[in-house]
Amino acid sequence: MNEARDYGDNVFSDELPDLGDGVRGLRMVRSDECPLVCAVWELDPGAASGPYHLHHGTDELLIVLRGRPSVRTPDGERELAPGSVVQFPRGLPGAHQVLNHSDGVVRFVMAAYHGSPEVIEYPEEGVVIVGSRSASADGEQLFKRFPPE
Repeated sequence: MNEARDYGDNVFSDELPDLGDGVRGLRMVRSDECPLVCAVWELDPGAASGPYHLHHGTDELLIVLRGRPSVRTPDGERELAPGSVVQFPRGLPGAHQVLNHSDGVVRFVMAAYHGSPEVIEYPEEGVVIVGSRSASADGEQLFKRFPPE
């Protein structure tokens, strides 16, 4: 998913930073003490939240606030309605992508429990990202991106 910017405290905020490609996003208030986080997203018609992916250390929950986004999962693609809630568990059963095939803007919240370490897999691109909140051998937080072989 595109990386949301800034921090807000209201999912109905009118000011969502433009992330390009018809995507706007805003991280909600976060703290180092709690791995439970969320962000609010808007997708213009034809936009996608990012590539199809799955998490090995994070559980996610999507809540549709406005519009009719589509969600792509291992079971196929389906359209959601305002108020719809969809869980994305860790591993292949939680693989997902949020798309906007409608003719209006969609807005949704993605809440997540970020485990550490985390591995994010992009199966169609062959990319794997590994990260951790703990320090690696160089003293910095671990973040590595492995391109396709």
